[in-house]
Parts: sequence; C-alpha cells; structure tokens
Amino acid sequence: MDYSQFLNMQAELSLLAVIVILFVADLFMCADGKNGRGVYNTCLPVVLLTAHTLLNLCPSCQGAGEAFGGMYQHTPMMSIVKSILAVGTIITFLMAHKWLSRPENLVKQGEFYLITLFTLLGMYFMISSGHFLMFFIGLETASIPMAATVAFDKHRYESAEASAKFILLALFSAALLLYGISLIYGSTGTLYFNDIAAAVSFFNSSTNPVMLLGLLLFITGMGFKISLVPFHLWTADTYEGAPTVVTGFLSVISKGSAAFVLFTVLIKVFGAQDLVYAWDQAFLWIIIASITIANLFAIRQKNLKRFMAFSAISQAGYLVLGIMDGTAQGMTSLVFYLLVYMVANLGAFAVLTVVEENTGGITMDSYNGLYKSNPKLAFLMTLCLFSLAGIPPFAGFFSKFFIFMAAFKAGWHWLVLIALINTVISLYYYLLIVKAMYIIPNDEPLPGFKVDCYSRTALFVCIAGVVFLGLCGVAYNYIDAFAYGLDNMVNGLAEPIKCCCPSSCH
Repeated sequence: MDYSQFLNMQAELSLLAVIVILFVADLFMCADGKNGRGVYNTCLPVVLLTAHTLLNLCPSCQGAGEAFGGMYQHTPMMSIVKSILAVGTIITFLMAHKWLSRPENLVKQGEFYLITLFTLLGMYFMISSGHFLMFFIGLETASIPMAATVAFDKHRYESAEASAKFILLALFSAALLLYGISLIYGSTGTLYFNDIAAAVSFFNSSTNPVMLLGLLLFITGMGFKISLVPFHLWTADTYEGAPTVVTGFLSVISKGSAAFVLFTVLIKVFGAQDLVYAWDQAFLWIIIASITIANLFAIRQKNLKRFMAFSAISQAGYLVLGIMDGTAQGMTSLVFYLLVYMVANLGAFAVLTVVEENTGGITMDSYNGLYKSNPKLAFLMTLCLFSLAGIPPFAGFFSKFFIFMAAFKAGWHWLVLIALINTVISLYYYLLIVKAMYIIPNDEPLPGFKVDCYSRTALFVCIAGVVFLGLCGVAYNYIDAFAYGLDNMVNGLAEPIKCCCPSSCH
C-alpha cells in the first residue's frame, strides 16, 4: 500500500490534527471555575479551525485528485463546500460560548468541540467519497456524534427525548440506505461510483426492478438526513428538545453536506437518462410537498425552535431544487444557496441563543416589543429573516433567484411557479416575528442586556455574510446583464456580415 496517498486527504488530515490538539488540550487543561469561565475556552477551537479553513482554501490545495483507487476523490468544488461547513462550525462555536460557560457545561465544553468536529470529519469523508462504503462510513461518522450533541443537556428531559428520537430514526434511515446500497451492489457487482455508472449504461435501468428499488431506498435514506417531506417527522421534536446551538448546527451544516452529496451521487452514479427521469419525478413531488407542507405548518408555530424547524424543512426543499437541473449551473446555485442559507439561518439562531441565554424566552410571544429594549438585536434578526424570506436586495433573494433560474432553464417551469408561490407564504410567517418585535406591544417586555463578545462576533460574521453576498448577487446580475447586452450588440453589428467559414468555427 502506498501511504503517500494519505497526503491527498489534506482537509481531513488537517481537521484530524485540530481534533488531536483539542483532545490533548482538554486532557491537560481544566476549568478554573472563576466567573464561569475555563482555561480551555472558545478561543482555541475557533483559532485552530480558522487556520484549518484558511489552509484548505489556498490555491495550491484546490487541485483535483483521488486516492485508494478512487474511493476518495477531491475536486475544487468539494474543497469549497468543506470550507463552507467549517465556517459554519466556527460560527456555531462562537454562539455556544455562553451556553458552554454555564457551571453544568463548563467541564464538558471540550467534549462538545470534539464531538462536533468528529461530525464535521464524517461530513468531509462523505463529500469526498467515490465509493459507497466510504460514503456510508462518513455518513454514520457524522450522524452518531450528532445524537450525542442533541442530548448534551443531559439534565433536561426534552434533550434526552429529542436524542432518542433522532438516533432511532437515524438508525432506521441508515438501514434503508444500506439496504438500497446492497441492492445496487447486487445489480452491478461494484460499489465504486464510476464503475456503477459504467455498468448502468450497459443495460436498461428503467426495466431493472432491483436497481430502481435500490435508487428508491437511497433517496429515502437521504430524505431522512435532509428532512424532506415525508421523511421529516423527527425534525420539529428534535429541534425543540436539542440545545439551541445544536439546533442551529443541525439545521444548516448537516443538511448542506447531505444535499451536496445527494447531488453528486445522483449525477455520478444514476446519471443514465432512464434513471434521471425516475429520480426527477420522485424529487418533483418531494420538493412540492416539502416547501408547501412545511410553510403551512410553520404558520401555526409559537415555539421559535419548532418554527425554525419547519422553516429548515422548507429551505431544504429549495436547496434540493438545484438538483433538478443536474448541470454545473445547478451545482453552483446549490452551493451558493447553501452559503447564503448558512449565514442567514445561523444569524437568526445566534439571536435566539442570545435571547434564550439572557432571558429564557423561546416563544414568539416573548419577542413582543423586543425592538424597544434591544433594538440592535431586533434589527439583526430582521435582516436575517428578510434574507431567509428572499426579499431583495438581501442575499437570500439572489440565492433563490439562481436556484429558480437553474430549474427554469432545465424545463421545470410550473415547479418554479409553485416555489414562487410558496416564497410568498414564507414571507408571511417570517414577517410574523418582525411584527412581534416591532408592532405588538408587551406588558412585560424582555429586559435590555449586553451581548457577550463571542456572540457579537458570530452575529457580525453572519450579518457581514448576508450583506456581502447580497452585494455579490447585485454585482453578478449587473455584470451578467452588461455582458448580455454587449453580446447582443456585437451580434447585431455582425449580423449583416455573411460568414463563409464552416460552422465549426463559431
């Protein structure tokens, strides 16, 4: 075996180095118990993970390659997605500082960082997999530690109940997924993505019931991971019972990695024309059900964590809409949507975390009149909600626009129309929170409080991301419109000129 192949796994090796350093730090550093702070605090994991992210974004690390006969694959797009997930994890660590500074959590803060990073490592393996065995190992490496983070507040009954529901349904979905993979292996005799795609092209997949059943079970298993309807029933209860920081991590990081992997596997493995028609029709109804049912249920919610759970289900439907294009434009739209959704949703969860840690309020009624006592928090929450709703000129508008444009070009016109109608519905229920903060009076409003520096940093990163990505969307559209107009002008000027060279020269 050539051990130099491990050097191709730079992202995974650097993340593993971060985990080892944090493990040693947690082993030899202890909490001092003064002012609710520990010697081993948030600075170390944030600095190390930031260095890891910057290292894997450098141009020399962006080349494509593979290892172990194609089991592990690496492309520049995979590196970008891994970096997005790492940035989301950094924001989560910043949000978690005050929660981990509680006396009951102070000694366990090292465990939280390590468990979360092991989850991130599993997502890395899942993203770079070129073989179903590595894909499944990465999936379970990401899922099992996540159940431990859901149950991190072990003295709360709701947290233990949420973890039990999460792990049971995760095991059930993993069993379905593994059975589907076994059927695919039985049909093709291989687990390599490229070899399966080559084998599929030699026979009519639409008449192979074993292959179709394997594809169906694979989509079902991934539907549980992404919380798509009708595989979403665990989501609201788990989000409500889990710590708010963990809920934010679940709603963005795990969904984003699973959606990206679903896209790549469907294109690489099930890209044959007859199979594309099969999973296109399946996702057509899954997307419609996800964005419609989740929006209708979100309107009825008073607990903001359950509210954000149904919002996440709806956003997952929009995220998967990028799969329907099946092209490079669809992939780019999906990744941009993931980036925008990450900063906007984590920004909203940062506000929820700050309010809950200082006042204990988690219902929508507790936010009545928030603008009077905490105007800055109310304003930041409004920016994040407007981005999630897709209101121009915020970044969420352009992420939805690119997703819709990709699906429209692929021919899904009426699906885009349904998605647009649901965007209006989502605008209504996001504005319910804005109404509560600015318009509805409260006899006992939330008191004013000071936000800790770590939470302020997390909020700054999220809001800066929303504003910057919105400006990028505006610039892209102006540049694209200018290029389109210039192209039309050049074509108009060249129209009278008759070209006599072969058509291949154009």
